[in-house]
Amino acid sequence: MSQHTGPSPVRRAYAGVLRALTALVVALAVLGAGVGALVGGVPGIWGGLLGAAVAAFFSVTTAVIMVRTADRPMHVMNAWVVGAWLAKMVVLLVVLAALKDATFFHRGVFFVVLVVAVLGSTVLETWLLQRARIPVVDLGRTEVPEPGDAPDAR
Repeated sequence: MSQHTGPSPVRRAYAGVLRALTALVVALAVLGAGVGALVGGVPGIWGGLLGAAVAAFFSVTTAVIMVRTADRPMHVMNAWVVGAWLAKMVVLLVVLAALKDATFFHRGVFFVVLVVAVLGSTVLETWLLQRARIPVVDLGRTEVPEPGDAPDAR
């Protein structure tokens, strides 16, 4: 019997999510900066780039953690995801506090890019993970026949 040596289906699915999220964030940076330039000039460009950077920090780091912990026990994956989420919240509060009085970026462009990133990453992750071909065995539905029982004609 040969042993499968490639990445697991779960790891492959999360790697696909990571690639897609990276592409989304790069596209948001380019589009956000472009639309930002039209809307608010140089501050609009900075708003689009900052929004994409914050989105990348959140979504891509989560996807990296999922890829790295895909084959670990569930409690290990959960510990990493929750711990990273808490750390990212602290970083977000520090970044927002640092940017509170800043005038070099367009706040509206920043906000729109973040909202598009959150919605886009949610839709993208859901769609990709629903389409992933991950084998599942439901041990809770296994029926063990009693000795002497006739097999069901299903």
